[in-house]
Amino acid sequence: MDFKVRDLSLADQGELKIKWAENCMPVLLLLRDMYSESKPLSGIRVGAVLHVTKETAVLVSALKSAGAEVFLAASNPLSTQDDVAAALVKRGIHVYAWRGQTREEYYWCIRRVAESKPHVVIDDGADLHALIHDEYADLAEGIYGGTEETTTGVNRLRALESKGALKYPVIAVNDSYTKFLFDNRYGTGQSTIDGILRATNILLAGKVVVVAGYGWVGRGIAMRARGMGARRVIVTEVNPIRALEALYDGFDVMPMSKASEVGDVFITATGNIAVIRREHFEKMKNGAILANAGHFNVEIWIPDLEELAVEKKQILPSVVEYKLRDGRCLYLLAEGRLVNLASAEGHPSEVMDMSFANQFLAVKYVVENRGKLPVKVLRLPIELDEMVARLKLKAINVEIDSLTPQQQEYLQSWKHGT
Repeated sequence: MDFKVRDLSLADQGELKIKWAENCMPVLLLLRDMYSESKPLSGIRVGAVLHVTKETAVLVSALKSAGAEVFLAASNPLSTQDDVAAALVKRGIHVYAWRGQTREEYYWCIRRVAESKPHVVIDDGADLHALIHDEYADLAEGIYGGTEETTTGVNRLRALESKGALKYPVIAVNDSYTKFLFDNRYGTGQSTIDGILRATNILLAGKVVVVAGYGWVGRGIAMRARGMGARRVIVTEVNPIRALEALYDGFDVMPMSKASEVGDVFITATGNIAVIRREHFEKMKNGAILANAGHFNVEIWIPDLEELAVEKKQILPSVVEYKLRDGRCLYLLAEGRLVNLASAEGHPSEVMDMSFANQFLAVKYVVENRGKLPVKVLRLPIELDEMVARLKLKAINVEIDSLTPQQQEYLQSWKHGT
């Protein structure tokens, strides 16, 4: 079997991690068991570029149980758990991933996945989708469709669609309620703080935390920073509606030009480029910490930081000190990459249970509807989204009400008035 990982001898350790994740992912395990006999994905090649973590392992193992042959590469050079990658090879997954890849190695791995000629493409950030459209366009005819996990990736795919260049339908799993309301907000909110604390062991209580962006990820980070006792949480935004929401949620709102003067910890969560740059670095306090929760390492503009620094030193495994000409030191975490995965373990398994249940159902939906879906960025049908929510509630022993026939009739009628 074709694969490339760091060390197969780590497989037993990785298997223990996967088993731990499985204990926390009842919805995905239920879907795995539901389809392990009928194998609706039999004969289907799935090409996936995802963070190679124990949670991803549960997803790709479920897809394999449903009959798929899975080819997996990492969606970030620093996010692979090497022991999990080894365990997945032992489980029969084609894995091309190891932690600490160069850019060339990273794209070599993604090309290996593309060259498997997948029928369905699963992506996290759209690097695989982009590569297929750019370098492997001839493969598109054999692709039934794809899925996309992140806001950043969905934005890239919508840009392709707007130019009339999208070559196959893609399910924006990120737009499912049981994904973005929980994974983006609660998952990233907790795991980002976790990554910062593991990298630095700082005390958040009493600190001024600046969160750039107030989408669902920014909301979650701001909420968790406040919960950890931050003295002040400042939100920076370009969207007036989100800025107003942040203000009404009880956070300070100001431009980064002002926030850069008072912040102790800066966390970017915008999906955009050069959010924190030279003009901001020049105003920061000595000792300011810089972390990124967006998909790519472009939000904290490292070229400006490199130009301003007279000395650069790795002082902890995930912390680089940049000493400026005036003696101030700024501290960049995880090379500006996703701090929750590069410095910690990513989202808790419980929340990825819903996200990856959506991914599983999206793959099955694409296969069942091949040739019928419009070549667009699509949402997963709401019935499947609600199915995930109901299964999750059942798994955690939470009961909810049902509409009575009278209530159903009332909601469907236009005649009832005052």
